[in-house]
Amino acid sequence: MIFDQPIEDRDRDLNPYCTPTQPFVMNDLPSIDSLISDPSPEQKHALEVLLDCGQAHLFSSWSEAGKDQLEKSAFFEQVSALNAQYPGGLSQYCSNAKKLLADSKEGANPYEGFTPKVPLGQTLTPGDETFRAMENLGLENVSKLGFVLVAGGLGERLGYSGIKIALPLETTTGQSFIQHYIATILAYQDRARKITGNTSVTLPLAIMTSGDTHELTVELLAKNSNFGMADGQITIMKQEKVPSLINNQAHFAQPEGQPYSVETKPHGHGDVHVLLHGTGTARRWKEDLGIEHIVFFQDTNGLVFNAILPALGVSVKEGFEMNSITVPRRAGEAAGGIVRLEKNEERNLTINVEYNQLDPLLKDTVNPEGDVADETGFSPFPGNINVLLFALAPYIENLEASGGMIPEFVNPKYADESKESFKKPTRLECMMQDYPRLLGPDAKVGFTTYPREWCFSAVKNNISDAAKKSEAGLPPESGASGEMDIYAVNRQKLEVIGAKIEKANPVEIAGVKVTPGPKIVIAPGYALTFDELATKLGSLEISSSSTLVITEKAGAIGALNLNGRLSVHSSSVSSPVTFQNSGDQLIPLGPESSEELAIRGFAIQITEEDQL
Repeated sequence: MIFDQPIEDRDRDLNPYCTPTQPFVMNDLPSIDSLISDPSPEQKHALEVLLDCGQAHLFSSWSEAGKDQLEKSAFFEQVSALNAQYPGGLSQYCSNAKKLLADSKEGANPYEGFTPKVPLGQTLTPGDETFRAMENLGLENVSKLGFVLVAGGLGERLGYSGIKIALPLETTTGQSFIQHYIATILAYQDRARKITGNTSVTLPLAIMTSGDTHELTVELLAKNSNFGMADGQITIMKQEKVPSLINNQAHFAQPEGQPYSVETKPHGHGDVHVLLHGTGTARRWKEDLGIEHIVFFQDTNGLVFNAILPALGVSVKEGFEMNSITVPRRAGEAAGGIVRLEKNEERNLTINVEYNQLDPLLKDTVNPEGDVADETGFSPFPGNINVLLFALAPYIENLEASGGMIPEFVNPKYADESKESFKKPTRLECMMQDYPRLLGPDAKVGFTTYPREWCFSAVKNNISDAAKKSEAGLPPESGASGEMDIYAVNRQKLEVIGAKIEKANPVEIAGVKVTPGPKIVIAPGYALTFDELATKLGSLEISSSSTLVITEKAGAIGALNLNGRLSVHSSSVSSPVTFQNSGDQLIPLGPESSEELAIRGFAIQITEEDQL
């Protein structure tokens, strides 16, 4: 096609690439009238934005004006949306991309000049005196806590076609992840109202969705009446994508055979900060609800709420602006570590450093052996699990100063040694845990660490991948292990308060090694702390093949001997009770079963159950 007179006085790259390997030379730049008939002001502006960013190559395969009008209109709508959603617009995106791509090409070290040190933090042992003190302090302050769930992914990696938060947390009761999360928040809310005497206390929940999960999330919540939350208590924020890039000039990619579209990719979960700022949610929570802290958590970690109250207590006690909930990390483990980086009095920060950067950094600075274990047997730098707790007032100030933007990074896969173009399109990314990069040197940032089995059991791997990890001695992070870890942590809670629990022998389920029993489920509303649990349960003896379900409205149990399956709903029992029945058992399943069961490789078949 032939373009009209070029637009003058603009700094543009006139040698863009249509693909990563094939250059396209355009001597003239397109005018809007050469592209589309009767253009609107919005379309004119979208074209100017693209040309200012050096994206003239996007029009190299366009038909002449008057043809493909609908497709062209859709293209300009897409560009306008991409421009509006990114702070500073596409011009800023391209500017950021060119700088980061140049740094990547040169191999710039983001930690140049920094010295790593062990950060400030608190290690907690579930059930001991310090843990209970922090747990109770957290409960005293829970009336001022907001919750942010990052839930932008589908379950494809698991072999599940739906949204992950709809998956069963465990199949003894069938409750889903989102149902469990909301039930726990409502239990916190109930205690907060009793502690404060204020029946209007509302604990808000924000959910970040993506284009893949947004409609399904809205539908799931509507179908289940928000699982008990009030209208307006949940804020759903949809994350958008950013343009893919094909070379160091930050030229946008196009899907193959689709000249009227810009290829886009996820920008990363750091966008949650942009959304909390841009929607006004963070400020509204502070001003309207009196929220003072907010906690960020992931979509399929069913153990996460075991860590939140004590971590809140630590944040209050220590005055942390940011508190990362962490787990012990093996030296060299492929997981990010929380590190304090010191450069000078004006540039110090505590932040997650990825494992492939941490070991070289340590070798270059403080220890030629790199990331090695200390006297605990673990690395001194605790493992990041992306559960973050923020003090809200300074968080809002930092969001307003930055527009919510977290410093980005880029990770191109180069096509050759010239490092000029890429094997496949890349994009800028951001991570929510990089928030400390926005903070000044006086900000107090730390961590709270727990045993991994207490607070972290992700469900993300299909059975085949989980079996390989299990064989290698690594956490399987599957449907089966995630469910069994729920039962295990509840066994631990009961043991801490004096229960006698007979553990089952480990077994393999579809190649994943787990301990199948006894299966213990305790509703969040029944007891939120060890002290609450101890006041409600007395002497318990539970056999390895048993299943115990304690519902929210269950009463106190003075003494119980269980060998079978029992559900406790309302009765309080002071005298000793014994239940013995044939209970339930795990039935192995193949891939032909429902997705919810196939991803874990078993179903629970009930033979007999008692009620109390």
